[in-house]
Amino acid sequence: MKRKFLSIIFAALSIGTLGISASAQRNVTPAIDRDPIMEADAKHNLDVAWNYYSLKKAYKATLMRFEETFAAYPDFSKIDEFLFIGGMSSYYLSEGKGKQPVDLKNEKDKEKFTPEKLRESAKMYLTMLVDKYPDSKYVADAKKTLVLLNK
Repeated sequence: MKRKFLSIIFAALSIGTLGISASAQRNVTPAIDRDPIMEADAKHNLDVAWNYYSLKKAYKATLMRFEETFAAYPDFSKIDEFLFIGGMSSYYLSEGKGKQPVDLKNEKDKEKFTPEKLRESAKMYLTMLVDKYPDSKYVADAKKTLVLLNK
């Protein structure tokens, strides 16, 4: 009788343990499978873009580097940084800032770099940063710039 009782208790505990471990596994979010070669290339582009952005004030080059990387690899692990400098570069170019002038007589520049289009791009990139990456360290600055853009 004691043996049967112990067997039932052991079986109940085993089933309970299995139920707990199975339920814990249901909440596991799959990690993004990142390509190491694409990550390295995107990291290099980010480093170059930061150099353009912060040291050279070459906002046009920064923006082009960002857009190239974003189109090729939107799952980059540091895309929040890229969204920030892409958005800020668009904003600064729309204000006529930076050491790289936009030539609106040039047809390619005229299509892409009018102040209105640059402001739209800045809003889009910074809003994407705020919405998709709310824990990013760039969100506070992005929100401040969005307030300026929405005036």
